[in-house]
Amino acid sequence: MPRLLLTNAVLATMQPAGGAYGLVPDGAVAIADGRIAWCGRRADRPASFSGIESIDLGGRLVTPGLIDCHTHLVFGGNRAREFELRLQGASYEQIAREGGGINATVAATRAASEDELLAAALPRVDALLAEGVATLEIKSGYGLTIEDELKILRVARRIGEVRAVRVLSSYLAAHAVPPEFKGRPEDYLDAVVLPGMATAHARGLIDAVDGFCEGIAFSPAQIGRVFAKARALGLPVKLHAEQLSNLGGAALVARHRGLSADHLEYLDDQGVAAMAGAGTVAVLLPGAFYTLRETQVPPVDSLRANAVHMAVATDSNPGTSPLTSLLLAMNMAATLFRLTPEEALAGTTRNAARALGLSDAGTIAAGSRADLAVWDVAHPAELSYRLGFNPLHRRIFAGAFQ
Repeated sequence: MPRLLLTNAVLATMQPAGGAYGLVPDGAVAIADGRIAWCGRRADRPASFSGIESIDLGGRLVTPGLIDCHTHLVFGGNRAREFELRLQGASYEQIAREGGGINATVAATRAASEDELLAAALPRVDALLAEGVATLEIKSGYGLTIEDELKILRVARRIGEVRAVRVLSSYLAAHAVPPEFKGRPEDYLDAVVLPGMATAHARGLIDAVDGFCEGIAFSPAQIGRVFAKARALGLPVKLHAEQLSNLGGAALVARHRGLSADHLEYLDDQGVAAMAGAGTVAVLLPGAFYTLRETQVPPVDSLRANAVHMAVATDSNPGTSPLTSLLLAMNMAATLFRLTPEEALAGTTRNAARALGLSDAGTIAAGSRADLAVWDVAHPAELSYRLGFNPLHRRIFAGAFQ
């Protein structure tokens, strides 16, 4: 028997068969044991639901709890100085090759304790939760030793223990070659990435494996080795692909039936077709596009034409996307990449769930987790329309108001 009934709400169920936004006017949601027991028009609720606790939401919009499916929230230090250098003309690649970029964050992260990393991450997490986020993906990738990667992953797990948020962690040791292995990426894979993956998996610290396939990071052949190890361990894969150039990373992750290919500014038609065939989600990251002042736009029209699911995420990280607003990421995806507001909301709900391999989140449907966001808006398009404004009324996590 449901324990709570939410009534007098406009439901944006985000169920694809439900028309635009899956809208249900004058809707209701019944919640039991942290899950949705029933949802639909209030007039259609089962008679057996009468007499249970009911909360009138005053006609407000209810969406699934938002999902940020690509973040790097656990790190030490910041890279504000690099922001200045880029404004003075330095490129991302130039900064990286001169010892900045990812390796600058690696040094600060290695020097920080687990407790310090947690304390630094929580304000970023709280900013996302305040905008209705219920699920977060958090990557490692700023330790680049076995123990420092494990340290980041432990912090990611702790975030899910000290905050009302679902956290999935991705192993991203194949993020950059650290200074001690400069010029020896294969040795780094053998000494750190592959054995560290096995250790992290054995300790229950990872839900997926990621990599960075780019000229300043790892080649497709090297990422192929990482993916082969992940698949042998039974772990799903995803990839930072085609951000700065086209190395065929999207096609590579699709061959491994990967969950997602992320960034994709330089994605070509072959990569789109491969993703469509594999069901690999395209995760668009407008925060990095904006911060790096990119001009090459992801091929959204081609992704649409090939029915590739598109997700949207913050890519929250210290260097290329110091963004902790998923609502702003939605606006950027609409403004910079020309997604419709409905595509932007689908990108932070049902398609973001797909990008994480989740089947119990991202829509308002019977059996799904009761992770919901209640908004002071008249129409869901407002969530992508506004800038610097948070219309969240209440967040519901696992059936409990936060």
